[in-house]
Amino acid sequence: MSIEATLAKSTVEAIKSLYGAEFNEEKIQLQKTRKEFEGDFTLVVFPFLQLSKKRPEETAQEIGEYLKANQPAISSFNVVKGFLNIAISPSYWIELLKKIDSTEKWGTTAVTEESPLVMVEYSSPNTNKPLHLGHIRNNLLGYALSNIIAANGNKVVKTNIVNDRGIHICKSMLAWQKWGNGETPASSGKKGDHLIGDYYVAFDKHYKAELNELMEKGMTKEEAEAASPLMAEAREMLVKWEAGDKEVRALWEKMNNWVYEGFDETYKRLGVDFDKIYYESDTYLIGKETVLSGLEQGKFYRREDGSVWADLTENGLDEKLLLRSDGTSVYMTQDIGTAQLRFRDYPIDKMVYVVGNEQNYHFQVLSLLLDRLGFSWGKGLVHFSYGMVELPEGKMKSREGTVVDADDLMDEMIRTARETSEELGGKLKDMPEEEKAEISRIIGLGALKYFMLKVDARKNMLFNPKESIDFNGNTGPFIQYTYARTRSIERKADEAGIDIAKASAPAAISEKECGIIRMLNEFPNVVKQVGTDYSPSGIANYAYELAKEYNQFYHDFSILREENDDVKAFRILLTRNVGRVIKTAMNLLGIEVPERM
Repeated sequence: MSIEATLAKSTVEAIKSLYGAEFNEEKIQLQKTRKEFEGDFTLVVFPFLQLSKKRPEETAQEIGEYLKANQPAISSFNVVKGFLNIAISPSYWIELLKKIDSTEKWGTTAVTEESPLVMVEYSSPNTNKPLHLGHIRNNLLGYALSNIIAANGNKVVKTNIVNDRGIHICKSMLAWQKWGNGETPASSGKKGDHLIGDYYVAFDKHYKAELNELMEKGMTKEEAEAASPLMAEAREMLVKWEAGDKEVRALWEKMNNWVYEGFDETYKRLGVDFDKIYYESDTYLIGKETVLSGLEQGKFYRREDGSVWADLTENGLDEKLLLRSDGTSVYMTQDIGTAQLRFRDYPIDKMVYVVGNEQNYHFQVLSLLLDRLGFSWGKGLVHFSYGMVELPEGKMKSREGTVVDADDLMDEMIRTARETSEELGGKLKDMPEEEKAEISRIIGLGALKYFMLKVDARKNMLFNPKESIDFNGNTGPFIQYTYARTRSIERKADEAGIDIAKASAPAAISEKECGIIRMLNEFPNVVKQVGTDYSPSGIANYAYELAKEYNQFYHDFSILREENDDVKAFRILLTRNVGRVIKTAMNLLGIEVPERM
């Protein structure tokens, strides 16, 4: 039982004993004591005044005296108006530290056969371009969220839906056909996803030139777009693809395979993975069949041009296109098919989509359409909506080739980590080259991931690579360095033959040490709360606060040089568990921590 639960239970007993009344334990208001007051927890007394029939201060004093007399964990208390500030005894914190130390995977909940199954969709790349900075945030959020949901005792299936068909894919294919001259990843020395991305940019370049030429002849922009021969070819290619044209399908398969090899390399480097990958080329027909079935049942309607629509005006929305006039599918149709296939494959209790906030309306509509089609799980889907990533230079555009490539960014982060480490007094000095490279990789990617995840996911963010690699402040390297410090102390303690298991508890511990144990004790609640809120930033900020508190303790107190053996052993035990919890928290975020830096 946590100390909060213990205090709540004791408070209920106090009210019954003092005032002869029952009180619901769940309604006890217990908070962390504010820093300007003395104590660990604060009990709000105002809800008890109707039972005590006394002033707030008097009621708080009586309850405080009862708790101190009957609860051994309490060392003292003080009253501030209607608030009872309670101090917990050092002996309690020491015993709690031992409990934390003896609990495997402290802060997380084990998965059982009865655990709910949550599917998390993230990444969702297009096979017409490589992964970029926006994809990095998506992947990191999805992977961290999956870890956090699993840490709360849920079975998790990490899934990816690859956008491998559609007009945008045909643009890259057509451009390669026209201007590729048979170029391949092998002949060019480029990753497959980069190569195909170049042709997506090439299509847009030629398309814009074509529009300008048509507009110079007197056409409006809209007329030029409608008359564009290049776009007409791309649309024709999409129709052929959907009709199963052998040549188009063969080209599509060849180019997509180049892209998948490139994606796999990037995912591996980024440290994310998937349990199941779906492809829109497999799901769009299921969606199409479902939409046509809904049309027959009168749930949708067909316009004069042959397109199929859903009327959602009664739900406060507008009308939504489901099939184009030429019979081809749109994203919504594909998502309907994908959702069906997933629930056919897995007994999913909850479906979480990690998709940017520009798609908020899309998921409102998807939820309504799935519900209208009779799928009970439609209304329960969760859209984990996150903000966009921008650079100091502004927004990115894939078709114009102005995106920040994921591979290039990771290279830059690792290179910067190496340079920064060497500038700071040669932190990597005396290490073998292989270890220097590995630690630089861990620090560089840790800096990138932490900078992305410490921000509230719902907010747009400005990513500045230079700010993210700093060994001081709220950064990944600062937390990683703190972990490496705890491991260094543990190694030195082992080398000195210090057996902390045999040491007796010290007679007293400082407020700073109590505070760190209190933070370690809060970790399970933090994990639970961020799981409820879908908020990876809560884990990031907890890890930072713990690292900051420990570093202040490290600078203010002796550990290995402490003369009292019991105090020394206690501080090493405290250090070990700070390291353990930091490692667990960072691992939940998908961030590695080095054993030394």
